[in-house]
Amino acid sequence: MAEQNASGKIMWATIIVAVVLTVIIYALTNKSFDSAANSGAGADEAELRIQPVAQFELAKADAAAEASGPKDGPTVYNSVCGACHNTGVAGAPKIDAKAEWAPRLGQGEAALLASVINGKGAMPPKGGATALSDDEIKGALDHILEKIK
Repeated sequence: MAEQNASGKIMWATIIVAVVLTVIIYALTNKSFDSAANSGAGADEAELRIQPVAQFELAKADAAAEASGPKDGPTVYNSVCGACHNTGVAGAPKIDAKAEWAPRLGQGEAALLASVINGKGAMPPKGGATALSDDEIKGALDHILEKIK
């Protein structure tokens, strides 16, 4: 009879442990509580968490240049022309190489100004700064001519 009591106690202990584990597992997996995956606010929070680290937006850079008024020749040269003409990028004649400028000067100042305004070779019109006026371009050309003469 003692053996029956011992095996009965083991059986009831196993049933109780199974019931307790079932209740715990059910409570943890029950979908009735509000989780981040089920709530609308949770979806917004998830969107915020998966946003890129940085965002890139293109904007016109010429807007600030237009607001500051007309620029003088050295300023235009240093901000636009010097990027290529100081180093000779893409075949641009260097500011300090008079021999490279000789064929261009032979065409005359008017033809040189037209080349700058309309673009020539790898140089885009107005050196890529299309917001510059023709007078500002002429001032930059005058600055270059002073340097190479």
